[in-house]
Amino acid sequence: MEQPRKCSHAGFWIMLILLAIFLGFSVLVNFGLIVSMALTNTPKPSFAQRGGEDEFPKLRERWSCGKGRVKAVRIALEGAIFRERGDGFFPARYDKVEAILRQVRAAQADDAVRAIILEVDSPGGAITPSDEIYRALLQFKKSDARRKVVVFIRDLAASGGYYIAMAGDHLVAEPTAVVGSIGVIMSSLNWKALSEKIGLTDVTIKSGANKDLLNPFHDVPPEQRALLQALIDNMYGQFLKIVSDGRKLEVAVVKPLADGRVFPADEAKNLKLVDELGYWDQAVTATKKLLGERTLRVVRYEEPAEFGLFNLFAEARAPKLINPVALERPQLMYLWKP
Repeated sequence: MEQPRKCSHAGFWIMLILLAIFLGFSVLVNFGLIVSMALTNTPKPSFAQRGGEDEFPKLRERWSCGKGRVKAVRIALEGAIFRERGDGFFPARYDKVEAILRQVRAAQADDAVRAIILEVDSPGGAITPSDEIYRALLQFKKSDARRKVVVFIRDLAASGGYYIAMAGDHLVAEPTAVVGSIGVIMSSLNWKALSEKIGLTDVTIKSGANKDLLNPFHDVPPEQRALLQALIDNMYGQFLKIVSDGRKLEVAVVKPLADGRVFPADEAKNLKLVDELGYWDQAVTATKKLLGERTLRVVRYEEPAEFGLFNLFAEARAPKLINPVALERPQLMYLWKP
């Protein structure tokens, strides 16, 4: 009877060695891809490397459309205008307002950039961030007398969104866009009646009668309403002046339109709140005309990709808990809030 042959270990070890070689090769290939991506996403030495990262942001430049020696940068202003606040275990890493400001600063630092095409689709937001973006666009224009800003309103330019648009030399609105809501708003919840029903009391220790303005557990006395109204009126006056200067209209002409209402694009054009109805092509054509150029190369900016285990963890956010106080945190806003 034939004895069973003993299994040879040679085949096993050969297979194990081959697997180890294949695994090592795979690791090297993946490492090479990561290094290649990192190098690709690292901006090349350029105009933006004259100083600090915040003053001269190092952004990747992508060719959007058109051709020519003269460049224009398209920058998107989308959604509500608020600075991002940290939440969860890690702080927030993306701040919409700062991202826009960085793009404007990068455009200003590039001598080849002659225009910014600002694409607006925003209901507005906080007053200070709106004013910061508006001022940055003005600084871009002041840096070179030949530079222009064209505003392209895609869907909505209301309140703070329209405030920022006032930095534009020419406003193009899509025919279905909504424009306006010139005004200031502050809102707060008042729980006094509810707290009395459920027996919830408030204990506030303060240094002065007006230290707890808009305390939700107390009625707002007339003198405090007057203080807040004066603050609102001050910010409203600034908004009127910005629109008056931006649209080259007398304040007396703007004020009847500045009661918070919004206008369809065609009516906004008739009221001289925008210059033209059109689409992206018309916005580019208007930019060429302002610059006196027949061709125009339009680019956009992107932040360089970042790698690293910490960044992966930093992207994670803890679940957000709904805080009824935070939902209506009293603040002055240039915001369309229907």
